[in-house]
Amino acid sequence: MGQSNPHQPIFAEASPEIYTRPYPIIGPQYCVPYPVDIAIVRKFMSVTDGTFVVNDIADNLMFKVKEKLISLHKRRTVLDPYDNPIVTVTKKLISAHEKHYVFRGNSTDSKDLLFTVGKSKMIQLKTTLNVYLASNNKQDVCDFKIKGSWLERSCIFYAGESKAIVAQMQKRTTAGSVMLDKDRYTVTVYPNIDYAFVVALIVILDEINNDDDD
Repeated sequence: MGQSNPHQPIFAEASPEIYTRPYPIIGPQYCVPYPVDIAIVRKFMSVTDGTFVVNDIADNLMFKVKEKLISLHKRRTVLDPYDNPIVTVTKKLISAHEKHYVFRGNSTDSKDLLFTVGKSKMIQLKTTLNVYLASNNKQDVCDFKIKGSWLERSCIFYAGESKAIVAQMQKRTTAGSVMLDKDRYTVTVYPNIDYAFVVALIVILDEINNDDDD
């Protein structure tokens, strides 16, 4: 499989062999048998175009994120380039453990719940988030975990409680990005991992960071 695609993972410590088959969470169309590099561009002063966009390494638009405040819930929607909703992310503004819920499409119905995300502890020096798929009713053990430093845009996405890496983030700042008031960082998603799922997790990371800054 490595010979058919010359693109090699940036991070040698990752273990892409943990998923030898596609592992769709949002959809099989977002699972490919090679690493995917995506660029997240946060536009601080943008209102009409959404809070940030997700591009491929050639700067082609893959996803964009828009935010709404509805009643006591903040809602962010991940859209494809044609404005079709992929997932909706919600969070109750009054929540002791700051739990986020991710639903399919534009829905917030419990039957369309895909996964939930919450902090492992209320007060954290470094980011640690637990991810539970909708099928994980007991939530004794998380299905995925995120650890790292959001401030440095250095976060690692793990499979459950293992050390197997499924995606990794790193900051890319340029003089141009500072002048344009943009925060740009890249994420490598490993083979057969649902990259739309990873984008939804980044939306949650971004929201938690903004809440902590308020």
